[in-house]
Amino acid sequence: MLNKRKIITIISILLTLTLILSACSAPLNSPGNNDTKENGMVNLYTDRHYDTDQMLYDLFTSETGIKVNVVKGDSDELIERLEREGNDTQADVLITADAGRLYKAMEKELLQPVASQILTSNIPPNLRDEDNNWFGLTVRARVLVYSKDKTDESELSTYEDLTDPKWKGKILVRSSSNIYNQSLLASMIAINGEEKTREWAKGIVENLAREPKGNDRDQATAVISGEGDIAIMNTYYIGKMLTSTNPEEIKVAENVSVFFPNQETTGTHINVSGIGLTKSAKNPKNAIKLMEFLVSEKAQKLFAEANFEYPVNPDVQSAEMLKAWGKFKSQDINLSLLGKYNKKATEIANEVGWK
Repeated sequence: MLNKRKIITIISILLTLTLILSACSAPLNSPGNNDTKENGMVNLYTDRHYDTDQMLYDLFTSETGIKVNVVKGDSDELIERLEREGNDTQADVLITADAGRLYKAMEKELLQPVASQILTSNIPPNLRDEDNNWFGLTVRARVLVYSKDKTDESELSTYEDLTDPKWKGKILVRSSSNIYNQSLLASMIAINGEEKTREWAKGIVENLAREPKGNDRDQATAVISGEGDIAIMNTYYIGKMLTSTNPEEIKVAENVSVFFPNQETTGTHINVSGIGLTKSAKNPKNAIKLMEFLVSEKAQKLFAEANFEYPVNPDVQSAEMLKAWGKFKSQDINLSLLGKYNKKATEIANEVGWK
């Protein structure tokens, strides 16, 4: 017969074993482990591939103790992966290099709104979703790049002017399958309407110097090689080329200039790299801390100086190189419209033969 003391001891051992087994069987990222002290990580899906970003994640970890696990991929593929994984996804945050893709993720109900005074006070309203489902991190402008020796800046004015017959056989731009061009078209739909945008896209095709190909850097190279006169490209590529380890890229960048179109009318088109909290985030507190860190003055300064992107935080100055290009007026629209009109923009490009 077991005495009372032995029975109590056995029961205590069994209870202890039960608690240990329960703890071991609980998912690592279960709701009970969302607190930073219990689970010091945040899982990030991103289509950005810059050394600057990893520097920022390392800095965030050193300051908070929260490890950033990074999964890189194409933005559309990452969105599809989030859809496929559903509630089982380990992703806490999504970063894409285009507001239109963030809008797409939001439409698919893959993101959730974030109530953060830091985010809303550090990011202007036009650079974030109206319901705070996503937030801009960096800004880039889509500008006109031309050869200093061949083109007089006084000849340049607006995006619309690029359809003038004087530019026939002189315009260089990458494929319309590229999100940057789709978002440019979407912004024009928002401002000028579908018909005028269709006319503009048709005029661009008629004035192309060659069939669209390559990336933005290739367009600048084509300007210097004499294949065309005007390239449509993003500002930060010029900054990256000027600081490249490739002497040929430096030479190209040193011989072109940047022009901000539509300064007397609707403003230059801008886009953002942005971030959103996933709907099924397992570490939401850590995720929001990362989001807030990335729009802090410290992080925004590094984005600006190391990657030549414009900061979204108005309290942070641009890099000296960007300052040298001068201040510019940007399109006065909420960037959610880039996502809203993306499908129509793609249709228009296909209709007019912008490959």
